[in-house]
Amino acid sequence: MESWLNEYAPQKFSELAIPLAYQETLIRSSLDANPSHILLAGPSGVGKTVTWKLLARQVLGPAWDLSTHVFHARDVLKTAGAMKSFEAFLRPSGKDSQDTLAGRTTLTSFDSSMWEAEEGDLPPAGRESNNENRISRLFIIEDADYLGPRRQAFLRRMMEREATVSRFIFTARAPSRLIDALRSRCLLIRMPTVPNELIKERLEKISELEKLSVNTDILDDVVHIASGDLRKAIYLLELLHDRNLLKDRDTLHKVIASTTLLSTRRMIENALLGNVIQWDWEQIGNKNVRVRKGALKELDVLMKDHSLDAEDIVNQIHDLLLSGRFFIKQEVLSDILDSLSKCNIRLNRSMHPRIQLEAFLHEVATIGRVRGVAIN
Repeated sequence: MESWLNEYAPQKFSELAIPLAYQETLIRSSLDANPSHILLAGPSGVGKTVTWKLLARQVLGPAWDLSTHVFHARDVLKTAGAMKSFEAFLRPSGKDSQDTLAGRTTLTSFDSSMWEAEEGDLPPAGRESNNENRISRLFIIEDADYLGPRRQAFLRRMMEREATVSRFIFTARAPSRLIDALRSRCLLIRMPTVPNELIKERLEKISELEKLSVNTDILDDVVHIASGDLRKAIYLLELLHDRNLLKDRDTLHKVIASTTLLSTRRMIENALLGNVIQWDWEQIGNKNVRVRKGALKELDVLMKDHSLDAEDIVNQIHDLLLSGRFFIKQEVLSDILDSLSKCNIRLNRSMHPRIQLEAFLHEVATIGRVRGVAIN
């Protein structure tokens, strides 16, 4: 069965959960016979992926998926041969070849009438784009802020050479990590977090289409948990429906309390007590295995088990500190918030978020030592 994220994905630019001015900018750019390279910047779950799909459908026509090439920069981060795989994506004939995928034209660019739109497949802008000077290919670089300066420079040179037949669309959470030469060549669309009112409106519409009987308080809880992340809200609503929990508000609260926030709390508490990194022996099967404990173990839980990225973890820590349920002295709270703000600035400039989070935890440990017994 198709996920609600796909089933109820926007089909038009006007359905995107972004300000009207940005919708109009996307429509104008996609209808232009010579569209710009585009940089879609914003936090998780605001619609960057669905936006580039609408752009691809509008610019390339009904057969857009045949000429759209996607590279997930984050997937090759810290992997062996990352640069090689990136070069192979753009230059499939080999690094010594002058032939590039971006420089190749496609059959659809010669005669787009060979492909007709299926029933219900309407152009997102309301009408098809101008067929003259049709762009041959689109290259989508997801999480471009994880490319690194070397790969960005390689990409910038290719954009200069192959701009006549291909266009690039970048998505990024931290556009400041992109080199100026890339940012200056792109139309920047900053996508803000989705307002709670709009998230609730979308959830109510899905509930109506799915004929769900939903507790109103549950919807409010889902909106609150999503914190501006529309994708998370829709996914959570679907998960509650699959588990028959749409009327069980207590279970929802227990699930949330027993996952990320609890791990976040333990991480900060351990750091304040100086337990940033510890090792202990545990019996796993028939062997005694040395395992990591302390604050860094909880950081592993957040990043690996709960699949949170650095931005999400910073938000979790901030929410915990300001929740009124984490009882620490006022001066300690101020010191940690100050350190957290500096960590957030470093994250926006760094390609290694894990290192910055570990440095923050060591700073919290220092605060704990300087301020004395921090946990009441």
